[in-house]
Amino acid sequence: MKHDLLLDLRDLACGYQEQRVVKTLNLHLNAGDIGCLLGPSGCGKTTTLRAIAGFEPVQEGEIRLAGEVISRPGFTVAPEKRRIGMVFQDYALFPHLSVAQNVAFGIRQNPDRERITAELLDMVNLGALAKRYPNELSGGQQQRVSLARALAPEPQLLLLDEPFSNLDGELRRRLSHEVRDILKARGTSAILVTHDQEEAFAVSDQVGVFNRGHLEQWDTPFNLYHEPATPFVASFIGQGYFIPGRMTGPDCVHTELGELRGNRAYAWESGTQVDVLLRPDDITLDPGSALKARILGRTFLGAATLYRLQLPTGCQLESIFPSQTEFLPGQDVGIRVAAEHLVLYPAQGETSSEQIGVRRCGGMA
Repeated sequence: MKHDLLLDLRDLACGYQEQRVVKTLNLHLNAGDIGCLLGPSGCGKTTTLRAIAGFEPVQEGEIRLAGEVISRPGFTVAPEKRRIGMVFQDYALFPHLSVAQNVAFGIRQNPDRERITAELLDMVNLGALAKRYPNELSGGQQQRVSLARALAPEPQLLLLDEPFSNLDGELRRRLSHEVRDILKARGTSAILVTHDQEEAFAVSDQVGVFNRGHLEQWDTPFNLYHEPATPFVASFIGQGYFIPGRMTGPDCVHTELGELRGNRAYAWESGTQVDVLLRPDDITLDPGSALKARILGRTFLGAATLYRLQLPTGCQLESIFPSQTEFLPGQDVGIRVAAEHLVLYPAQGETSSEQIGVRRCGGMA
């Protein structure tokens, strides 16, 4: 299946005045795909979005849309000429215009504006509210109006800046799925900015994890979770802890949990000190196991319970057990490792670990 490249960021650097917030960024999005820029506050994701929109100049590199350069140092196509739509965090609706008038605002000269507006309002399930005003709508309804308005001019690319952050948790989850369905139904390409990984995974085909102005990995949600390229990505995506280990072969590592063997080989020599990523689904309950861990805390999730465990050396892990059986803090339980593959990194010093935000135990002897 052929994929046409729509958005291409090449060696991009951008920021404010003389400060470079984003450095050497390379990223591409195929037509019809939904991408996400994910990361903690201040990492550069919103700056990148604003550069794509044309609100911020480019200091180095270039931005191409459908093969045409729209930004490079000293040259910027005006935002209104980019065929890029924008959905803002605060909805940015015109309070004096009705729902239908807001949606039609960007296509006022289009003779088919009434038909287009009606179709979009039906698509976002607001057809019956066309004559209402923004102050008569809920937050979720206002965001749907904002989405319909951005889609009306049929942009080549839609940008969404933290679009669900003003909504409560359940509505955020429901609306994020609805937005994905709407964009996919129309074949609209989009870039979403968020710091919420659940939201990113629900909406996006490709996700870019940002850290201090650098793109650590641009990949599918599945690969980000199972094949994290860096310790930061491993720590930022999902839950998990790092425990120390020592390579005993290309696909085997010695830890206090025993010899762990994976389905991939590493080029490091035997004896190399490594950090081993273990996620909650890698640790299973095994009452008959000689390997014991102490329950430190628990979070009831309904069908399952997330337990925080401590190993004899003091290292901590997390595991998800079925909630039919309840364990109490202070209780010792038998566990075993059921990791399908090993995710390893060269051992980081304590300072490095703090800088990348990993949860890590001390080194092995």
